Amino acid sequence: MNIFVTGACGYKGTVLIPKLLKEGHKVTAFDIMWFGNNLKAHDNLSIVEGDVRKINEFDLNGFDTVIHLSSVANDPCGDLNPKLTWEVSCLATMLLAENASKSNVDQFIYASSGSVYGVKDEDDVTEELELDPISEYNKTKMVSERVLLSYKDKMKIQIIRPATVCGYSDRMRLDVAVNLLTMQALNKGKITVLGGDQTRPNIHIDDITDVYIHFINNSNFEGIYNAGFENISILDIANMVSLKTNAEIEIMPSNDPRSYRINSDKLLKTGFKPSKTVENAIQEMIDLYRNGVLEDLEENYNLKWMEKNKLYNLD
Repeated sequence: MNIFVTGACGYKGTVLIPKLLKEGHKVTAFDIMWFGNNLKAHDNLSIVEGDVRKINEFDLNGFDTVIHLSSVANDPCGDLNPKLTWEVSCLATMLLAENASKSNVDQFIYASSGSVYGVKDEDDVTEELELDPISEYNKTKMVSERVLLSYKDKMKIQIIRPATVCGYSDRMRLDVAVNLLTMQALNKGKITVLGGDQTRPNIHIDDITDVYIHFINNSNFEGIYNAGFENISILDIANMVSLKTNAEIEIMPSNDPRSYRINSDKLLKTGFKPSKTVENAIQEMIDLYRNGVLEDLEENYNLKWMEKNKLYNLD
């Protein structure tokens, strides 16, 4: 297949692209490269530096599948400049969908977010529940989903709502729960937990990238799918890290009310089987850190990097 991927140089894209190439696909990786480019050269890989807000200017003729990963990732970054967030994470989705439709792209896979549900009390948060997003980031994901569903008669639309992703990528993120707590333990010998009772769904980065490949190979499964397999409290994650590192845990007050879990039975019924766990992600990070591969770098924290480089001031 000829596949077009936005946000291809990001945390997930950097793991996904080599997998697509290994499967024999031809890939065009499109990214603004705020955090650089860690993709390795390959005969079947074209890397394009560009602004997704101008995606209507890019020729999508000849592509079979679009995988849309691009967004201003996470709540704090989205709040830096709400206008930019809506342009990058929502308006660009509309432009990309229209461009893909006119270019006769057959399949459109969208990386939404499990956080679109907001704060839920239900034990099983399934795809049928009402959405109640509480941040600009969440809201752009919800609206983008609705935009894409309006194209379901023109393309095969597959919307994935991932849990919080964890694990190692060459374009690492250390501002997501499991990764953040693990790096604190490794670098400081101490884990600071804000609150701790909040439950978050999690998915290993190898599993979420395999989910996208699963849907490429199973385009008949259209619609919306949750993707998360471990609903764990922040304190329980900290305890898992502490057991492997002997780090001390300090619990501090939190003003973050987000607590939710997701049910991914619908995804499992398509035949997908996860292969890794949060514990795997923690152990892999520990090993890579001790071997000098994983470092605690400034660019691994999206908010800090965007603020330092004033990326939120883009016209």
